[in-house]
Amino acid sequence: MDYAMNLSARKAKALFRIMEELSYGYDVDTLRETVGPLFLDLFDSQYFASYVWSDTEQKFHLPVSINMDPDNLAKYEGYFQFCDPITPVLQRRKNATAVSDVLNTRKLQKTEFYNDFLSKDGLHFGVNYYAYASGSNVGDLRIWRSKGKEDFSSRDIELLNAIGPAFTNAIKNAFCENADPLNSKAMLLNSLENVSRQYGLTVREREIAMSVVLGKPDKKIAEELFIEFTTVRTHLKNIFQKLGISSRSELVSRIVMN
Repeated sequence: MDYAMNLSARKAKALFRIMEELSYGYDVDTLRETVGPLFLDLFDSQYFASYVWSDTEQKFHLPVSINMDPDNLAKYEGYFQFCDPITPVLQRRKNATAVSDVLNTRKLQKTEFYNDFLSKDGLHFGVNYYAYASGSNVGDLRIWRSKGKEDFSSRDIELLNAIGPAFTNAIKNAFCENADPLNSKAMLLNSLENVSRQYGLTVREREIAMSVVLGKPDKKIAEELFIEFTTVRTHLKNIFQKLGISSRSELVSRIVMN
């Protein structure tokens, strides 16, 4: 079964909260400090870091982190980012990518970067997402798991990629003096309307599609719309058929990235 269809109540709540927080119009630091713990919850991870890229200085700065030693991060900013074998490659990809997809974990473990930086805080498996606006990297998400955990799956990557555009829009707005707090929600609704017109979704199907994007489980959708659980499933099946997709994560991606 599709990963997104099997989100636990806790993870579904984390996904909903992430989408909600990304629409509030926070400043750059507050935005990342607020969503960081939610990303850890959603992806069963232990470590979070986020940087802003400086085109002028050609380096990462303005860090926000969770469960990482500030002194160790200072070493990253002053030295390790300049001999980092993974981040420049991940940054160029412009989408969610597991660290192990660009450098085998065993090879990574032989590097100075791993032994003198990553392992100091216990970071082992990672996934990064880089937000771009007008061709510039405006911010990133770096989510890590400890050595005893499993590496990030392709479905984890799909889910992070689906959330990515909303994060990109939120951090882009955070850099704008006149950022509209409702802009992310407006864009999401706009995308849904475009998809609805294109594929002929009914009003009810649009409501359910939006609920799915916000990470709500089927039981919650049924309660909020005062319909049967099986009716929700029937509407979802119809939505999938109309869009030519087979999973909730594909639906989220289609709407969020429209």
